[in-house]
Amino acid sequence: MSMESHAARPATELAWQKTLLREDWQHERARHRARVLPWVDDRVTRAGVAKKHPVYDFLFTYYSFRPAYLLRWSPGADVLLLDAAADELDWPLDSVSVNGGCVIPSSSFPEHRRGYLTWAIRYLTETSRRAALFHCHGLHEWAMLYHESQPRHEQVPLRVTPKEISDVVESSELRCTHYDAFRFFTPKATPRNRSLLTRETTTDNDQPGCIHVTMDLYKLAYSIAPWCPSDLVAEGFLLAVDARAIDMRASPYDLKDYGFTPITIENAAGKAEYIKAQRSLSERAAPLRVRLLQVYEALANYDGRGGKPLIHSIF
Repeated sequence: MSMESHAARPATELAWQKTLLREDWQHERARHRARVLPWVDDRVTRAGVAKKHPVYDFLFTYYSFRPAYLLRWSPGADVLLLDAAADELDWPLDSVSVNGGCVIPSSSFPEHRRGYLTWAIRYLTETSRRAALFHCHGLHEWAMLYHESQPRHEQVPLRVTPKEISDVVESSELRCTHYDAFRFFTPKATPRNRSLLTRETTTDNDQPGCIHVTMDLYKLAYSIAPWCPSDLVAEGFLLAVDARAIDMRASPYDLKDYGFTPITIENAAGKAEYIKAQRSLSERAAPLRVRLLQVYEALANYDGRGGKPLIHSIF
């Protein structure tokens, strides 16, 4: 994410991929703000009184995009906003004035971050090619409490006993494929996982059935804001909201006071419910992953002359 202005090539050398009339981009900006404002207001209000939420705080702590940034709108790179002035836009320092309006050009993407684009393209491509797996049953939250005396969410009671947590973990095969869930396993749970995951092997293991991989599409969207269209950022965020709810409903925590009914993955009916929800989230994530890959490829393939070559995608 850029908070500094960047030098862009002269407007006469650039070819815009799209042009929006003033009434159209103002409508798109208002629509984006309406989609995310309830979540921004909730977070800001609770933060003001130091009120924690065991489900939704994760979306603003683990994911580092500030509420104020989530509220900002961008059309993405190389979209000319007619009759726009930089100082009335949400990303004024990244918006370049041209004849008739403003644009955030691909040419302004920081050169030092191009290595990240290369990594993300490989990650999205490999993850998309991999078969979706639905056999983990959300046991990562149980593995994080296995033989653990201090729950991660101390303000929330458990809906099962520590012995029941141990029994579930010991009677199941832990098949987590996502390092950022696996790294929070307790020391006694770690060797029980089918694979010993590392940060370096993330791209080799992440797969589209994983709830955490689905949530991380939000991070992939905001990590290249404002060159990523804000509708993708919003889609990623709202998908992460739903995925996080499923994630925690399947946990050993009792969240009924927060309005969440449990998904009892400790029995067959609960496992089936979790798999159904997991499949639905994966299906929703698929088109978002396609669009994000296209945005990343477009930035990476910018040819420096104002145009872009055809995007060679796996889709």
